[in-house]
Amino acid sequence: MSRWPDTRLLDLFGIDVPILQAPMAGATGSAMAIEVSNAGGLGSLPCATLSLEQIRAELQTFRQASNGPLNVNFFCHTPPQPDPARAAVWKQALKPYYDELGADFEAPTPVSNRAPFDDASCQLVEAFKPEVVSFHFGLPEASLLARVKATGAKVISSATTVEEALWLERNGCDAIIAMGCEAGGHRGMFLSTDLNSQVGTFALVPQIVDAVQVPVIAAGGIGDHRGIVAALALGASAVQLGTAYLFCPEAKVSAFHRQALHSARESDTALTNLFTGRPARGITTRIMDELGPMSELAPHFPLAGGALMPLRAISEPRGNSDFSNLWAGQALRLGRGQSLSAFELTRKLAADTLAQLKR
Repeated sequence: MSRWPDTRLLDLFGIDVPILQAPMAGATGSAMAIEVSNAGGLGSLPCATLSLEQIRAELQTFRQASNGPLNVNFFCHTPPQPDPARAAVWKQALKPYYDELGADFEAPTPVSNRAPFDDASCQLVEAFKPEVVSFHFGLPEASLLARVKATGAKVISSATTVEEALWLERNGCDAIIAMGCEAGGHRGMFLSTDLNSQVGTFALVPQIVDAVQVPVIAAGGIGDHRGIVAALALGASAVQLGTAYLFCPEAKVSAFHRQALHSARESDTALTNLFTGRPARGITTRIMDELGPMSELAPHFPLAGGALMPLRAISEPRGNSDFSNLWAGQALRLGRGQSLSAFELTRKLAADTLAQLKR
């Protein structure tokens, strides 16, 4: 496909259409990345919740099935110091649910962990040489980043404010994802913890475009070709979609997550820190309603989820999502009614966008 208004990211990533599939940990893997890349977009592999062996296997699977480019995504947070007192207070707040479900409150609390990018992860990047490496929560320390860039990979990361975008540009990003507050999943914020600093995609994108020299990728609240056209009109060189791809058969979402995607209203999502300790947007569930979506009691990322694991272990097999994270963005209604594969969706989004641009 041709005649895109801005081809900088097409050339930078070696893709045909300016569409990136968001790397949604737990919900997507090599199967979806293969379909998106084969359709001419940029498929993404989320690695934060995978072991090194799992990452290696997924990379091998992708390379066997696709000649397209791949984005490999990592978190780059600083692991928190253990805080037994805070953990105990958090677990006590959940005790009524333990009693209700018959979970063993006295048993050791499982550890909920998401590994940050480190030397071992960097060695995998050096071995497999993905075309793009993306980071969430800023960037890794300078020596690791230099090693990534030495492989020839293009580096991108998420900014939720203009200040974060400027920081990412100064520190070596080849392109920047402008992540509006409408987006599902974890906020990419890293220079501030103040949720009041978060703005919407279509206010954020043109301000970041004006502030930086590198290409900008719009993310958040984009669910169909109309959102893509709007993002391009505001100066974005490409878009990143997440929730729209959760409706595809390649998405690894539970039956109750899929049902919620098809039934929730656009106002039924909220930013919550209950599941991991960091703000992330998901469909409202019982625990979010009863404890409030944001709690000062929740341990720091990624430890908050540990005390929820025994509750999920009992409730999820029963088809109950009371204690489960159902990540989704505010444009979830736009994905309904389609049963397209990720390949077909990528092609349709591109074709519909080009048709709209010709009008």
